[in-house]
Amino acid sequence: MSNTVVSLISMGALGILFSVGLAIASKQFHVEADPLVDSIEAVLPGINCGACGFAGCRAFAEGVATGKAPADGCPVGGAEVAAKVAAVLGVEASGKNRRVAQVLCKGGQNEAPRRAEYHGPVDCRIVHMTQHGDKGCAFGCLGGGTCVEACRFDAMRMNENGLPEIIEDNCTACNACVKACPRDIIVLAEERQGVHIRCRSLAKGKETRSVCSVGCIACRRCEKECPVDAITVEDNLARIDYELCINCRKCVAVCPMNTIDEQDGKPIIKKRRAS
Repeated sequence: MSNTVVSLISMGALGILFSVGLAIASKQFHVEADPLVDSIEAVLPGINCGACGFAGCRAFAEGVATGKAPADGCPVGGAEVAAKVAAVLGVEASGKNRRVAQVLCKGGQNEAPRRAEYHGPVDCRIVHMTQHGDKGCAFGCLGGGTCVEACRFDAMRMNENGLPEIIEDNCTACNACVKACPRDIIVLAEERQGVHIRCRSLAKGKETRSVCSVGCIACRRCEKECPVDAITVEDNLARIDYELCINCRKCVAVCPMNTIDEQDGKPIIKKRRAS
């Protein structure tokens, strides 16, 4: 018998042996799919973005099925997907309000002059590490558009003044822009929230005035005017507690620097959802 024939027979025998082994292993280690997990996964967006804190939609579905993740834990799907997941589980939807990103800086090219010329990669993280950027304000938006590039849902764009704008209809609160910003000027807030203090500067009032015409100078007028104690001034900066703010806009009227912004179409909140 030739060596070729022997080799063919040996290879065939090995192939049969491996096939039998794989068949036995597949039966031995087979894991039954959980129909509940399958049902939950079926109503998820399926983009595997990881915004929920899990590796992907399947992992999130498993988390929901085992109680390790909430039914409304998919920020991309929002209230609509949360309602579908709740229906699969046979429970009531939480009724949480949709969240969107907010840019807490108004210091664009016209309001916050640059102190130097930067020549290098147009990436806010790199610019920030280069002597804290080229803007006079060490806390404001650098205007590199890194957050816009990080957004996978066309929910952000750079305006003519060099500031990122949120397209709320497209925003999924995936948190990608929040993570991309090296200066922490982007936050997530309920969509119905229409009053925002668009400044993150911790500099003293005099210094802030010298580098930005719309920066917070910690004058406390907004804090004193707020009827629900939703504004506090600490470390030279006024901040809004979104859980308390009712969109009354009284703070907007008294701000001497035009730092506080009101959005059209956002109603007065008469009764906020209990946390």
